[in-house]
Amino acid sequence: MSASNNTSSSTSSFTLIGIPGLEEAHFWLPFLLCSLYLFAVLGNGTIIYIIQAEQSLHEPMYLFLCMLAAIDILISTSTMPRMMDLLWFNSTAIGFDACLLQMFCIHSLSAMESTILLAMAFDRYVAICCPLRHAAILTSPSIAKIGLAAVIRGATVMAPLPIFIKRLPFCRSRVLSHSYCLHQDVMKLACADIKVNIIYGLIVIISVIGLDSLLISLSYIFILRAALSLSQEARLKALGTCISHVCAVFLFYVPFIGLSMVHRFGKTHGSNIHVVMANVHLLVPPVLNPIVYGVKTKQIRQRIARLFQRTTH
Repeated sequence: MSASNNTSSSTSSFTLIGIPGLEEAHFWLPFLLCSLYLFAVLGNGTIIYIIQAEQSLHEPMYLFLCMLAAIDILISTSTMPRMMDLLWFNSTAIGFDACLLQMFCIHSLSAMESTILLAMAFDRYVAICCPLRHAAILTSPSIAKIGLAAVIRGATVMAPLPIFIKRLPFCRSRVLSHSYCLHQDVMKLACADIKVNIIYGLIVIISVIGLDSLLISLSYIFILRAALSLSQEARLKALGTCISHVCAVFLFYVPFIGLSMVHRFGKTHGSNIHVVMANVHLLVPPVLNPIVYGVKTKQIRQRIARLFQRTTH
């Protein structure tokens, strides 16, 4: 019986839903999503192009920003096109393996983004607290190793999630509460003990998101302590280099942690707060990060202005 259940679960499909409460707008929402997706891809692609083309931007902070932009493009690509297909063509069914693949991509890319945000915080810490050692610590090879470590960490930590889901039988409703597949959403549909999934999910949240956010917070405590010992002008200049990163951190961690807590400890029946938070977490940072860094970074802003001047002449 268990074997047949597991076999049926691996060959079945799940049903995705649109955005609850906005059913009448499902035809128009894809136009907004398409605009957001194009902006995310073009915005982050522009950031990557400018950093690669501008020799003066080949510094640790901007190289990490380049990695962040690449991850944001991949996260957008793993979610937005499928949402547009769902809302425009009412393509609600998603195959079991396709769901697992999307789940792995979303969670692993999120873990990679968390690691890069931590690396960016470390860069700001070294630049402000140990400026004379900055160039020696964050060399090009060390930056490449950090980027590789982010990829390996994200993929390794999240690889067990689809494996744990694969072993579960699904004999009840297969209707998900999102427009994409998330581990905490899929596991609740299983008609078997999901204790392993819950425990491992909590371990991942604590060891990746919890640890990274704690280390980022500690780095900024040291940064503030170091900045307070500087003159007012130097203090403002030092803290000014951190504003974009702080905005990116809040955009990423606040919805992510809130969504995880709501899924694990909150009662989501009759409430759409988990859907809203999931959409904010996955759709908003890839769109806003290029704006935040483009506005706050003088070199990027000037290069974008030159690009527009070339296209208009």
